[in-house]
Amino acid sequence: MELKERIRKIFEILSADNPHPKGELKFNNSFELLCAVMLSAQTTDKAVNQVTPILFAKAPDAQSMLKLTNEEIENIIKKIGLYRNKAKNLKALCESLVNDFNGEIPSTEEELIKLPGVGKKTARVVLNIAFNKPCIAVDTHIFRVVKRLDISRAKTPDLMSDALVKIIPKEYIHDAHHWFILHGRYVCSAKNPKCETCLIGQYCRKINV
Repeated sequence: MELKERIRKIFEILSADNPHPKGELKFNNSFELLCAVMLSAQTTDKAVNQVTPILFAKAPDAQSMLKLTNEEIENIIKKIGLYRNKAKNLKALCESLVNDFNGEIPSTEEELIKLPGVGKKTARVVLNIAFNKPCIAVDTHIFRVVKRLDISRAKTPDLMSDALVKIIPKEYIHDAHHWFILHGRYVCSAKNPKCETCLIGQYCRKINV
């Protein structure tokens, strides 16, 4: 089976199983999304969701966040990893948003990655979810799933992100990000993947060597 046909079959199955996939981070607007994605680095969405309701109640926008001290932010988010650095990054991010973007979240990758603490992966998550842009942010889950399926052999997440946008059918690109993350988190895990119950196992090169 050709690669394009195999990819389409994979997404037909994932789409039928979960027509409207959503990420697990909780947020109410693009500012909260950006902050939550930054906080989620090297920690779980579950842990982030435990602290963000308190943080966003006190700081629902960039201007409000700047009024909090680093110590106040640290005390709110201290349950998550690297909380001291993340508190500093949040303040720097909000300062740039206020000074350079009038407090609004920019809607292009070029502008987003100019923000302190925002790399391509974070930018593409925000663009995909907040602005419905056809892009894919490759994290460790997606990188693992794609490698096992042998859809792309790109050697870095950024290169894989660029490659996936070119080979995934247009109608599936927007939701591909969520389908692959959820699949990697709950089925195609790093250790003890559930290959016996995998819906797309028949198209997996790891299983069908």
